[in-house]
Amino acid sequence: MSRLVVVSNRVSLPQKSGDAPAGGLAVALQAALEEHGGIWMGWSGKSSGAKEPAPLDMQQHGNITYALTDLTKTDVEEYYHGFANRVLWPICHYRMDLAEYGRKEMAGYFRVNRFFAHKLAPLIQEDDVIWVHDYHLIPLAAELRQMGLKNKIGFFLHIPWPPADVLFTMPVHEEIMKNLSYYDLVGFQTDHDLANFVGGLVREGIGDALEGGKLTSYGRTFKGGFYPISIETAMFAEYAKKAASNVIVRKAKQSVEGRDLIIGVDRLDYSKGITQRIDAFEHFVKSNPAHHNRVTYLQITPKSRSEVPEYEQMQRMVAEQAGRVNGAIGTVDWVPIRYINRSIGRPVLAGLYRLARIGLVTPLRDGMNLVAKEYVAAQDPENPGVLVLSRFAGAARELRGALLVNPYDIEGTANAIARGINMPIEERKERWGRMMEHLLEHDVTRWCDDFLEDLTAA
Repeated sequence: MSRLVVVSNRVSLPQKSGDAPAGGLAVALQAALEEHGGIWMGWSGKSSGAKEPAPLDMQQHGNITYALTDLTKTDVEEYYHGFANRVLWPICHYRMDLAEYGRKEMAGYFRVNRFFAHKLAPLIQEDDVIWVHDYHLIPLAAELRQMGLKNKIGFFLHIPWPPADVLFTMPVHEEIMKNLSYYDLVGFQTDHDLANFVGGLVREGIGDALEGGKLTSYGRTFKGGFYPISIETAMFAEYAKKAASNVIVRKAKQSVEGRDLIIGVDRLDYSKGITQRIDAFEHFVKSNPAHHNRVTYLQITPKSRSEVPEYEQMQRMVAEQAGRVNGAIGTVDWVPIRYINRSIGRPVLAGLYRLARIGLVTPLRDGMNLVAKEYVAAQDPENPGVLVLSRFAGAARELRGALLVNPYDIEGTANAIARGINMPIEERKERWGRMMEHLLEHDVTRWCDDFLEDLTAA
C-alpha cells in the first residue's frame, strides 16, 4: 500500500516513558502508519482567541509525521461543542430530544472541515491513501475533492448510524449523506448501521445499492461496509494477568472482602444507560435477599464534556442516584455501590475486570463498546466472569456468549445479574471461551487491515 494519511479530531501522540499504555485504536493506527509511513493529522486540543490559529505543529516520530492544528475558541464552540456533540452525537444515538440544531453551529462545523482540508491538502502526495475518522469530519472528503484531490479516501464511523426516521429529524441530513458519497469507502461498526445508511439513501431517493457492496449516490459510486472495531486482545489479556501484583488491584481485592464484584466502566454520557443500570442493581439486591451484603458494584465513570450542560446535569444525577441507593440498602459494614468519577489507567482497569464476577455493560445505544471486549479479554480462563451486555451495543453482534439484556427493562437486567452471579463454572467457561476465541481472531489489527485492504481495492 502507498503512504497512509490518518485524519481524526484528536491525535494520539507517541507515549512518553512511564505513561499508561495507549488504547487499541492508537496502537493499531500507529502500527499501520509505521508500516507504510505516513501522517496523522488532527486538532491539538488547544484553542485561543486569535482570529487565525497558528501554523501546523509538525512532529516527527520514527516513520510517522504528526500534524497538529490549533482551533479558535469560536471554532471549538461551534464545530466541536456545537454541531458535532449537540446535533450529530445525539441524533446518531437516537436522542432527537437532546439535539439542539443551530445554523451558526452548522456553519462552524463545515467551516472547520474546510479549514482542515486546506491544512491537509499541501501535505498530500499523489498516491497517498487517506483514512478519515468519525462524525466530526464527515465533510472532509467533499472539501478535498473540491480542491482537486483524487486520492483514495476512506471514512470510518465509530458511533451508530441511525435509521431514516431518526436521521431525517436533522435539518441538514441530506447534506451530511451527500458528503459521505465523496469517500471511496464508508465503514460502519455493524451490519445494522450499514443497513440503516443504505436504507436512508434508498428511501430518500438519493441512492441505490449495487452488487458487491457498492452504492451509488449523487452521481458517485462508492463502497459501504461494516468493520467491527476491536482491541489488542492478547496484549490486554497479558495486562490483566500481570495486574494481579498491582498494588491498587490488590487493595481493591482486599477491600471487597470476599464479596462478588460487579463492574461497570463508562465515560459519563447519557447514551451509556448508567442510571438505568443503577436501578437494575438496586432491584437485583432487593429481589435476592441471599446476596444482600454479598455483592459490591463498582462504577467507574470519568467526567466527559463538562462544558455541555446535559453532561454536567447527568454527573449530578448519577452521583445522587448512587448515594440514594447506598442510603436505602447499605449497612454499617457494606457500601453497595462504589462510584468513582475519574479515569483509571488501562493496566489497573484490566486487573479490576479480572476480579469482577459480572461485567455490566448496558448502554442504551453504542456503536461498538470496547469495555465489553476488554472485560472478556481480561478474564481468568480457569474462573471467568460473566458479561451482561446490552443488545443495543454493537458488541452484541459479535459476543454471543454474553447475557444480552434490554437496558430499558430494569427487572430483566436485574434477573440477568442474578443469573450471572449464580452461573455454574462450566457454563461460564464455555461462554467465555466462545467470546475469547472470536476476539483473538478479530483483534484491532485485523480490523485495521480489513478496512485498509478494502479501501486500497475500492
